[in-house]
Amino acid sequence: MPGDLLHQPLQIGAATIRNRLYRAPVLEGAGDGDDGPAAYAKHFVENARHGVGLIIQGSSCIWPEGRTSPGMTCVDTRDKVMRLAPMVEAVQQAGASIFLQLGHGGIYAMEAWHEPYASQRRGPLLAASPLPWFLRPQFRGVSVHVMTTDEVKDMATRYGEIAAWAREAGYDGIQLGSANAKLLDQFLSPFYNRRTDEFGGSLENRARVLQFIRTAVAERAGSDYPCTVKVPAEVAPFGPRATVDDAIAMCRLVEEWGFDAVTPVEVSVFPDTTLSRGDAPDSFRTNAAMASRLEKAAPGRLRRTTLKAGLWWGSRHAPFEPVWNRGLFTAVAKQVSIPVFAVGGIRAAAEVRSCLADGAAMVGIGRPFYAEADLAARILAGDDEPRLCRNSNKCVPAQMLGMRGACYNPEVNKTAKQRRLSPQ
Repeated sequence: MPGDLLHQPLQIGAATIRNRLYRAPVLEGAGDGDDGPAAYAKHFVENARHGVGLIIQGSSCIWPEGRTSPGMTCVDTRDKVMRLAPMVEAVQQAGASIFLQLGHGGIYAMEAWHEPYASQRRGPLLAASPLPWFLRPQFRGVSVHVMTTDEVKDMATRYGEIAAWAREAGYDGIQLGSANAKLLDQFLSPFYNRRTDEFGGSLENRARVLQFIRTAVAERAGSDYPCTVKVPAEVAPFGPRATVDDAIAMCRLVEEWGFDAVTPVEVSVFPDTTLSRGDAPDSFRTNAAMASRLEKAAPGRLRRTTLKAGLWWGSRHAPFEPVWNRGLFTAVAKQVSIPVFAVGGIRAAAEVRSCLADGAAMVGIGRPFYAEADLAARILAGDDEPRLCRNSNKCVPAQMLGMRGACYNPEVNKTAKQRRLSPQ
């Protein structure tokens, strides 16, 4: 087993990843305070000690106004990035590499739905295009600014600046958070992007923002600094969307533009549980702390109902299934020569190896790490026992409300505690 592909190192730009298993980015609820690095270290260093090859730190925001959750970390200044350096070093000393995912929520920044933050907002929501008519009632009273051509180019430069800070802080590379209905996805998607300048229209024009960002990263952080990207294929209840063929074509473009790896994913055009698959979480009904936080975040009944409906619709439309992105990443791997990252519904060692056999260069697991800090060791040893994670999505409302990243399923936590207490 030690000689198989899972255990072989992988070169991504200047970074050498020790094996093919990575912790996929999820929100840790670390927040934007000085205690954030310790929150990350609590998760990541333990994962690294148990053998994971790469950790991608969940979406960190390029501007404070772009956070989608109160628990999101901002990397909008050099000082904020540099305070993460000791955590980065600790992860690397434990043997793993670590990438920083960068993003912005666009129209779904928390100021659009989290009322206490909306009242403190210093500027409008940033958008790729004017809001579609069917979304306007949800944004009543919220200022939305469609980015100018020059502002889009300035945003690309911003990504390059932060990539340079990330390299200075010791991060092994970056990933663009360009899926999951975030701002970059809103540029990529024909569902949102109705621009008529060089960043709108054709598929290549919609994706051009990625080309500008890649150039800025090379100029500011170095051409050898790993820059990876997520590319979405979309599901939508109506309207235009990025198809699987569009996603494959976009993956070929990002290779041409110099990205070092790509993660193709099927996501919703809305920020719902299509991303995570599984059950509609009942946390707002069964967890008093979450129910209270939601009441404060969204005092209006319409907004609360909309948020809950999104969680329900995502689970109804996209129930859990193992390795749900297999068809997409397999197709992309046949079309590009850069490493393709697989993620989505991957749990057992056999599934990890099957993804590698189907063309993936790296295989990611996300939320199950909440319940099993030693998950990497189990996967690397060939453990095909069922994971503790039950795909209940109870962690999703917590992430949305800024609570700490953890498993919120009582049954799972009970089993995890029993495992820890049982003799080995």
